[in-house]
Amino acid sequence: MAEPGEEEAVSAEASGFSDLSDSEFLDLEDMQEASTSPSEPGPSSELSGKDGKLISLPKWKRGLDVSSPMERFCLKYLYVTDLSAQNWCEQQMAYGKELPGFLTPEKSAVLDTGASIHLARELEVHDLVTIPVTTKEDAWAIKFLNILSMIPTLQSEGRVREFPVFGEVEGVLLVGVIDELHYTAKGELELAELKTRRRPVLPLDAQKKKDCFQVSLYKYIFDAMVQGKVTPASLIHHTKLHPEKLLGPSVLRHARQGGFSVKSMGDLMELVFLSLTLSDLPIIDSLKIEYIHQETATVLGTEIVAFEEKEVRSKVQHYMAYWMGHREPQGVDVEEAWKCWTCSYADICEWRKGSGLPNSVLEPQAKKAK
Repeated sequence: MAEPGEEEAVSAEASGFSDLSDSEFLDLEDMQEASTSPSEPGPSSELSGKDGKLISLPKWKRGLDVSSPMERFCLKYLYVTDLSAQNWCEQQMAYGKELPGFLTPEKSAVLDTGASIHLARELEVHDLVTIPVTTKEDAWAIKFLNILSMIPTLQSEGRVREFPVFGEVEGVLLVGVIDELHYTAKGELELAELKTRRRPVLPLDAQKKKDCFQVSLYKYIFDAMVQGKVTPASLIHHTKLHPEKLLGPSVLRHARQGGFSVKSMGDLMELVFLSLTLSDLPIIDSLKIEYIHQETATVLGTEIVAFEEKEVRSKVQHYMAYWMGHREPQGVDVEEAWKCWTCSYADICEWRKGSGLPNSVLEPQAKKAK
């Protein structure tokens, strides 16, 4: 149990409302040091899975399929990390949706290590309590209860971690989890994003660009929440939640322990939205990304992000056009073709095959002798 004055939070795994808050891509130096390069692109539409067996990649019938990616992948909402993955390579992100669960052992290990570091940091400010859930209403209720418990801490200029955010952006519900919110010495509300690194070096500019876009989206959604721009009607429309649904006994027990007298999803939603808009919480003033070496926990550097709302909106509109079915997925430009060198889908990538780029551009070059 939490000590007096400490928060309790329910694990994201229990709620089904999580966002990959940490990611890492192999940098240019890793690629140059690789002893082998990806095979030449060919006509195959199969990939090798973790066990070495071939996995068939479903082919899109682009000339016949009129459904949007949201419909094709049966998605009610998107994660912030879905859009930040588009910022890296939209075509890679699309293949990832077609092959759920396909991840190289190397990248799986990277994500597992990053998740462990995030969990350790979260436990510094509150305990985790696992609550059994059986319905989507219970899953969302847990996140609502976490928000309700974090609002007073923020109001008292404290520090919270794993703060859930959600809101409608360009007609699509976008959800995510902010790593950390705290107040600076100047009294400004700051968002701090933790990114772990497998190697003790800062990422390339392309990775920083992706990370900066991710935290900018978090601010964009959080600000809308505290300004009353996110409505229960919008959330119900996208998630198909049932306000009249009674909450499960485990969730109700957890709510009572937190001092919240609610019975149904509708009761809890009303309380959350009122608390967000009447709490006088400010918008986020500053954005910071902290890069940490996984093995040594050494801080490699800090990136201060300048929020440009017009640019964020422009990118979101472009990325949402894909999800709404208004255009096909796009791969990287020739200047960033080096991203293909370690992509799991390079062998079957339609964008890469149709780019007309010479293989010499798409393959890592051997290091020059010193």
